[in-house]
Amino acid sequence: MKSRRDFDFVQQNPDNAAAIVITSDLHVIAEAKVDFDGDFGAKYGITKGVYVVPAESEVYAPVAMWLEALDLVLVRLKEKISLENIKGISGSCQQHGSVYWARGAEGKLGALSAEKSLVEQLKDSFSHPYAPNWQDHSTDAEVEQYNAKLGDSEKLAEATGSGAHHRFTGPQIMRLRRKLPEMYGNTERIALVSSFLASVFLGKYAPMDISDACGMNLWDIPNAKWNESLLELTAGPDGVDELRQKLGEVRKDGGGSIGSIDNYFVSKYGFGADCQIAPFTGDNPATILALPLRPLDAIVSLGTSTTFLMITPYYKPDPAYHFFNHPTTPGQYMFMLCYKNGGLAREKVRDTLPKPESGDPWANFNRAVLDSPPLDVASESDRAKLGLYFYLPEIVPNIRAGTWRYTCNAADGSDLSEFQDKDGWGPEKDARAIVESQALSMRMRSQKLVHSPREGLPPQPRRVYLVGGGSLNPAIARTMGEVLGGAEGVYKLDVGGNACALGGAYKAVWALERAEGESFDELIGKRWKEEGAIQKVDEGFRDGLFQRYGNILGAFDALERNILAEK
Repeated sequence: MKSRRDFDFVQQNPDNAAAIVITSDLHVIAEAKVDFDGDFGAKYGITKGVYVVPAESEVYAPVAMWLEALDLVLVRLKEKISLENIKGISGSCQQHGSVYWARGAEGKLGALSAEKSLVEQLKDSFSHPYAPNWQDHSTDAEVEQYNAKLGDSEKLAEATGSGAHHRFTGPQIMRLRRKLPEMYGNTERIALVSSFLASVFLGKYAPMDISDACGMNLWDIPNAKWNESLLELTAGPDGVDELRQKLGEVRKDGGGSIGSIDNYFVSKYGFGADCQIAPFTGDNPATILALPLRPLDAIVSLGTSTTFLMITPYYKPDPAYHFFNHPTTPGQYMFMLCYKNGGLAREKVRDTLPKPESGDPWANFNRAVLDSPPLDVASESDRAKLGLYFYLPEIVPNIRAGTWRYTCNAADGSDLSEFQDKDGWGPEKDARAIVESQALSMRMRSQKLVHSPREGLPPQPRRVYLVGGGSLNPAIARTMGEVLGGAEGVYKLDVGGNACALGGAYKAVWALERAEGESFDELIGKRWKEEGAIQKVDEGFRDGLFQRYGNILGAFDALERNILAEK
């Protein structure tokens, strides 16, 4: 008798493939990993898992390598644990990437032999041997047409949750159809990377996941269907039905089973024949499941770039950010902001300060932040200082590289004016201003999506969770709490090195063990233990100070608009 209920999760990132096994009570019991460069770099000639063609700004990966990686990661996992007790499998893969199954491929998927490898049997099953990667920037012309098709980028965002982006799947399909018409004609099914991987486990084509489909610029979120006008743009007036057939259906329920595991994996690796496949999703949706986040909770990822994630019941899209359907909960949405100028920008400011005598390179930066008053306002006569520090062209807002310093009336944000001293106001004040500006941008863009977490409090997140390298910095944590609030505080989150892997594993548990009508939050919330995963690092909301930052949000918005107007 199988007494354990284990859940396997297979993750495929741009540079590695990983598998993680957890029990029903969410304990991790085994992990395995394949590094694309380390294991397959010599064979495929890839770097960081991809090929780069600068002349056309193309970035793509060989699909055959992914097949080899899946076999290899399961070999390594089997060395650590028996796979017969695994009850279900879910997966998380890089968003936006696409895989092109050739005509007749589904028949090959359903006839796999355990005597041969996946790549031996499926390498010729793709009309295109490569999958465009999320870093690809080859779709300038297509992005322009996508933004114009429904009127402008605002209308596109209203329909699909995002303005047009180079990496999004719709523009990628449109470009490949134009560039490789024979390949497109020979394509039977277009898969996202997540539905591709699920298909291999199923032995037949798997449906796309509704949350992952939101990263395509093709899925009409308010109407929960493919957008006819965007299908026509992508495939031409006579190709709409054909493209719809190639895309297949989108699964709107993130739970349940989409089928039993294919016999290839039963015979070759010892999975039980009753092992079920749950819907696979993208890496960003899976990340928000790792806590799991509750409505009004926010994650701030403080890495090289900065990402702000929040769950909200409000669908209020804008081209400057992304909305996705929640991967498990109907009626909820995932809100995401992506900034290029995150940790690297903070490092640039840090390095203008004297080098610390201690071993901590951030010591002087942190001291400057903590010793400076909020907005550098120490008395009623002081003007608030606001700055933008973009060492790279920014995504949110779409502003060129540069540094701008402004001041305004601290009481209400009026009288915004550019700081006149060309030498700036000094690196100590820049240290505080750059952290404040990054937090102010997040607060300004999320303010319509939050409400009061309890009576008597202004609208703000319930909790703010910090992840990534910057989450260890006390000065950044304090400033994030001062600006963003957080009624229950600011927390450092550590779920190990692979949050999206863990989120996918949790999704498998919920998908296959939920009771009738039981939500992801209800099931996982009863089993998830905060101990060891989160640590409170700041009190968050400070009455009075939080409102002072709110008073100058209009000035911060005007600052950005001034620079955009100059462009």
